Amino acid sequence: MLRNTLAITWKETKTYFSSPYAFIIAGVFLALTGYFFVQSISGPLPEASIRNWALGSTIIFVLWSPVLTMRLLAEEQKLGTLELLMTAPVRDSEIVMGKYLAALLVLLSTMVLTLFYVGMLMFFGDPDLAPIFVGYLGLLLYGAATLAVGLLASSFSPNQIVSAVVGFGVLLLLTLIAQAAPLTQGLTSQLLQQISLTDHFLDFARGIIDSHNIVYFVVFTALMLFLTSRNLESRRWR
Repeated sequence: MLRNTLAITWKETKTYFSSPYAFIIAGVFLALTGYFFVQSISGPLPEASIRNWALGSTIIFVLWSPVLTMRLLAEEQKLGTLELLMTAPVRDSEIVMGKYLAALLVLLSTMVLTLFYVGMLMFFGDPDLAPIFVGYLGLLLYGAATLAVGLLASSFSPNQIVSAVVGFGVLLLLTLIAQAAPLTQGLTSQLLQQISLTDHFLDFARGIIDSHNIVYFVVFTALMLFLTSRNLESRRWR
């Protein structure tokens, strides 16, 4: 199982970095996070932390992740190569995990480049590195969850644009749904807060590690990947 997964991951990673696609996507992410970083240190009371630009990055992921993942399964369906791949001695879960890990590697590579901001904070100030580490952990978990949603959206349609729009819509809903919680009461309000991606990231942005939030992101990501595998499996019976 691991061999097939790694083979698919290697193939997809080479596809990403052998074209300008990954570099353009990474450049856009760095440009937008750079804007939020400059804004966070340009105010009257600048903070030597990543909290403000990390919160801004959660909005970036709403669009960035669906664009990064939209081709992974949609293109395979359009070209007819997904059926060939599914007839090979490889499991649906291996296909999903291989493609997901390739997108995750692009995310990790991009986030490594943002360490430049941390270097600037250390050069011009005296930041507390522990909250910065926690913030990066939260960004990684948040980004991983959004990639899983984008991959699920890519499995529904052979049209990459449709996949990106579906992924964007779902992530936007999961990002903004917490704003509806104050309008409700009781169990409904708590449920909306628990579903919200952003609410579970806020503690990380503050430098607080809560196991409840870590479990949420891990379970949410696993659920999205499971649904993607089941969606691929259903194609065998169509």
